[in-house]
Amino acid sequence: MNSFQQQPLRPPGAAPGQVMYPPNWQGGGTDPVFLAKDFNLLNLNHQQPGGNRDQQMSKGPENNLYNQYEEKVRPCIDLIDSLRALGVEQDLALPAIAVIGDQSSGKSSVLEALSGVALPRGSGIITRCPLVLKLTKQEFRWAGKISYRKTELQLQDPSQVEREIRKAQDAIAGNGVGISHELISLEITSPDVPDLTLIDLPGITRVAVGNQPHDIGLQIKALIKKYIQRQQTINLVVVPCNVDIATTEALSMAQEVDPDGDRTIGILTKPDLVDKGTEKGVLKVMQNLTYRLKKGYMIVKCRGQQEVTNKLSLAEATKKEMMFFQTHPYFRVLLEERKATVPCLAERLTTELIWHINKSLPLLENQLKESHQRATEELRQCGDNIPSSEADKMFFLIEKIKVFNQDIEKLIEGEEIVKEKESRLYNKIREEFKSWILVLAANTQKVKNIIHEEVSKYDKQYRGKELLGFVSYKTFETIMKQYLEQLVDPALEILQKAVGEELS
Repeated sequence: MNSFQQQPLRPPGAAPGQVMYPPNWQGGGTDPVFLAKDFNLLNLNHQQPGGNRDQQMSKGPENNLYNQYEEKVRPCIDLIDSLRALGVEQDLALPAIAVIGDQSSGKSSVLEALSGVALPRGSGIITRCPLVLKLTKQEFRWAGKISYRKTELQLQDPSQVEREIRKAQDAIAGNGVGISHELISLEITSPDVPDLTLIDLPGITRVAVGNQPHDIGLQIKALIKKYIQRQQTINLVVVPCNVDIATTEALSMAQEVDPDGDRTIGILTKPDLVDKGTEKGVLKVMQNLTYRLKKGYMIVKCRGQQEVTNKLSLAEATKKEMMFFQTHPYFRVLLEERKATVPCLAERLTTELIWHINKSLPLLENQLKESHQRATEELRQCGDNIPSSEADKMFFLIEKIKVFNQDIEKLIEGEEIVKEKESRLYNKIREEFKSWILVLAANTQKVKNIIHEEVSKYDKQYRGKELLGFVSYKTFETIMKQYLEQLVDPALEILQKAVGEELS
């Protein structure tokens, strides 16, 4: 059963029959220059998700236009995934959807329903490393790949996923309950998944139990905040329906970094566990009347632990979820508004991510160009590559030493080459010597004030055959050394400042 083809994917707010897609774009590997050049090809409709609901519910174009849109969406997500694989995220923030929630909020169940594979479950801290979940919709058989550090493993069956993620977490964070900031990447290609990339983060815990580090709660919050505070990140906050939404730590953290709720989507889970008589309270949350988020809320019913134990398939779970909302006296209206079920959530998240990527591309392109220019200039200053032959290597080394000596000579002569906004070393030293002059003046005055006392003391205690008023050279040298030693530390400090400025 293909759960994610029930509705054609279209930009929320679009008129019936309107489809949003960029011009044709063909990926060409992960060369950073290639990626930068192709930014201008991804010109998506800048319509923000969240428009007229009636228009969103219209049927619009059927399979042929849906397939065209599907073909155009994937390159946008692939572009960001390629940049992330290149390590660009270490220097620049990339558009992403981060999934956060308190422990036992149903976060893993939501991700399972979206991905179609079983993820690690259990009590305590299960997600111990950020997991980049890259879902690609293609009409081929299921295929998966997990990557971390220098390991890359092809997966042939969905049943391998949970075991391999646990092994990856143990390899990175150690056997136990520690966490790590290192990424694990899981790629899934299947006809039954949406085009979507999510980042799963550890569940929030308040109290350390067992052999957990005493500050495990602070460690997890620091890891989560690293991702959700970025303006390029959409925060997906998972909250159970059967708890007071105002007490959830995940929503509190999201509000801290996104006070206006511009980047936050609430996901309510476990609607089947809501106590009778409290359904209207859940509807108020869904209607954005309790805890307002500009992007609003979605609600899903995923597999419970008993259903997992009974080996209920994800396809069957999707059918049960649809039946639950269709027959529920309070929540069926949410299904009519397309705010309920996992397929509707998948469609909404894909549209949100595409819009967010499109919004971020101009700034990201400029940042990449600036970084590329800086790196190119630094490489140019390094000169030619090291030769391969031994004879050429020797000449290369001699030439480098010769150039280095020439640079030192120019530095000493005050004729070194400087960039536009830089100044020569002599000018930097002159500025430092202004403070050095003050040190010398203070020390000179100090010597003047006590030199007569020192000479008088010599005459009374140590004068031998010298005439009165004449001091031996050794005595003079001893007195001068005493005061010169007091200038050593200030002199070294001036030297360090001058050298430090030159190196910087």
